[in-house]
This record gives sequence, structure tokens and C-alpha cells, in this order.
Amino acid sequence: EAPEANSSDPYETNEADSDDTDEVLAALRVSVAVVESRDAYREELMARVGVGVAPFPNVESLASCLTGAVPVVIILGPSCATPESLQAIEQLISHFPALGAILVVEELSTALLQAALRSGVKDVLTLDGNQDELMAAVQRVATALDAIPRKRRVDPSEPGLDPDNPNRPPGQVITVFSTKGGSGKSVVATNLAITLAQRAEGRVCLIDGDLQFGDVAVMLKLTPHHTIVDAVSSIERMDAQFLESLLVTHEASGLQVLPAPLEPAFADQVGAAEMVQIVELLRTICDYVVVDTPAYFNDVVLGMVEASDKVVLVAGMDIPNIKNVKIGLQTLRLLNTPMEKLLLVLNRSNSKVKLDISEVERTLQVKADVLIPSDVLIPQSVNKGVPVVIHAPKSPVAKALASMADLFLPQAAAQPHSTGSSLLRRRS
Repeated sequence: EAPEANSSDPYETNEADSDDTDEVLAALRVSVAVVESRDAYREELMARVGVGVAPFPNVESLASCLTGAVPVVIILGPSCATPESLQAIEQLISHFPALGAILVVEELSTALLQAALRSGVKDVLTLDGNQDELMAAVQRVATALDAIPRKRRVDPSEPGLDPDNPNRPPGQVITVFSTKGGSGKSVVATNLAITLAQRAEGRVCLIDGDLQFGDVAVMLKLTPHHTIVDAVSSIERMDAQFLESLLVTHEASGLQVLPAPLEPAFADQVGAAEMVQIVELLRTICDYVVVDTPAYFNDVVLGMVEASDKVVLVAGMDIPNIKNVKIGLQTLRLLNTPMEKLLLVLNRSNSKVKLDISEVERTLQVKADVLIPSDVLIPQSVNKGVPVVIHAPKSPVAKALASMADLFLPQAAAQPHSTGSSLLRRRS
């Protein structure tokens, strides 16, 4: 039997939090429903949310009241943690895209989490969690639902694809690679992805493909609940909707991120074929997919190089970096990689290391596309977890990093970018 609410309940309603949630939901024009067959649990969940919610004993009774005109956040109680209820929710979401489900369970298992995510549930929480988690989940789901255009709220032509433009070409895949650690590869990848998310009209996703020691989540100050391992574990049943449920959103930019595994030991679970399959699925729903990679060649990196539209090769301005990049370029040529898909970025190009840029270009037999100056703002922004294009957007280093986005955005060809310097270069 459900426990009675008491003063020590971690979900005890906080009136200020409830008022804040009420205002947010009212502004977003989003409704909230609680689905739970047991009266005590249903009443407890309603009290924990602290806003006017509609109670339902089961998914079927909720379905009979839906029109699809107004987005609904559905809080599913413990009795809904069954295959039958999750299947019913999956069918509802496929018909009404403006539904967002949050499952609250007594005890969470990996199998239950995977089943819930596959059914389209946006988040899974436990009853013994704190109130802030549930309130934050409700607001997060409500905000996402309110952004769905009205004409897409009922009968999507194909879940996971864009019915507004079903014939649009697949999104661009941009792999960021380096042959030497410490070159600034992840800084380039995160700031490029952030800038694309800010400037592009469509969706942008960043995949942390450095499977052993990926830092994207740390550099963006994200706390992921899911990683690429969750996608691979369900690869045979994976669809766009399930993959979307694994992404974490960078709130300041709207960038969506698929993080690397939390433990290096999990890296072996992700092979080249699985990585390419994930990327190919993401490009059906995103306009840009940026992939950060480890600083060495392996099967996953080679698979991504082949599958990518563009490869951003990052080189630091020191002899070991240049030597390794030259070897990397030779390897790519031996693999018959088209050089026109390659973009060379010289990082710390203004460092006082007595390396001439033109001499580096002659050594590599490739002209640099972007020059990124050295700046103390980079380590400062990394330590803050705020990309420099957000932390100090007017700085020369931020402008140089942001200039890369112009090489991929549609207007770049028609409107040459000007930064007031030679940070963005043209190949002769």
C-alpha cells in the first residue's frame, strides 16, 4: 500500500516551487495529467506536482480524453511500469506527438529504464527522489512540448522525421579529428556545434565519439542520464524517437548531445558499424551532426571519416603536432579519402613558437582553412563549463571558432564571412 505523505517526505510540496511551476505551465499552455490506478499513489503524485492536474486511473481513460490540440505532460505512476501500459503510451505518443511522459517507479532497473525509453517516455524517476527532480522534469518536458508546431501535434506523417519537409536532404555530418592529444580538438568540436546550434535554422547534435575519455559533457557542464552505450544496447530496436530520448540538451544554445560512456571500460561496446548507424539515424532528424573523436585512428574513427560530409582536422602549432598531422594526412590519402572533404584548423596560430604558418602549410601540403589564436580565455571557459563562443563571444578566439560555422551554413557561399582579420582563410 502506498505510504502516507508526512513532513519528512522528500517530495513534500514546496509552495514557492509549486507557484513557479504553475506560472511556467500556464505561460506554456501545457496541461498535466497523473495516471495511476492506486488512489494513494495518485493523490500523492498530484500533491507533489503542486499544480492543477487531471487524474486518471489508467492509460485508456486518459486516451479517451485527448484531442491533441493542447500539449500534455503525463506523469505515470508505479502501476504503469508494465509492458502493457508502456505499449499503450507508445501508441498514444505515436498518434499525439505533443505528449510527454514521465514515469515514476518504486524501484528502477536497467531493463525497465530501457523499456520506458523505447516506449517514448522522456524521463524515469523514483518515488524516493526529491521534489525538485520531478518539478524540473515536468518543466523540461513542458517546454519541449510547447515548442512543437501546432500542425505537428496530431497524426505525424512519420514519427522521428520532419513532416513539414519530408523530402529534405539528410543533415551534414562533420567529424572533428586530430592525430595528437592536446591539440584543442574537443574545444573546436564543442564551439563549432554550439555556433551551429545558435545560427542554423534546424536541429544540431553533437556526439562525443571519444569513447574512452570523452570530455564533451564536462566542457558543456552537462549531467547526462544516458550515453551512447544506451543506444548501442538497443541498436536492433532503435528508432529516431528512442534515440532522441537519450539526448541531453544544452539549455543555453539548444544543442543536443549524445555523451560518451561514463566509464572507459564501456568503450568496447561501441563498434564502427553501431556508430555509423547512430549517426545515419541522427542525420534524418538533424540538420547538422558534429562528431568529436579520439586523437588516434581506430575502426570507429575510420568509419566516421568515411561516413562524414566534412572532416575537420585540428593541428596545434608545435613540431610533434605537425609531424603527427602529416602522418595522419598520409594515412587519409592512402585510404583514398577525398581531400576536398577535409578542413584544416591550425590552433594557437599566434603562439610565439617560431613556426611560420606558410611553412606549416607547405609541410602538410594543405592550406589552412581556419586559424585560431592562443588565448587564456580557452582554459578559463573550459574550467567554467561554458564554451568560449558563449563565455566571451566578442573575443578574437571566439570569433575564429565561430567563423568555422560559416563554412557549413548555407549562406557561407553567397556571403563571404569577414572577421576583420585573416582567421578564416580561402584555399587558392
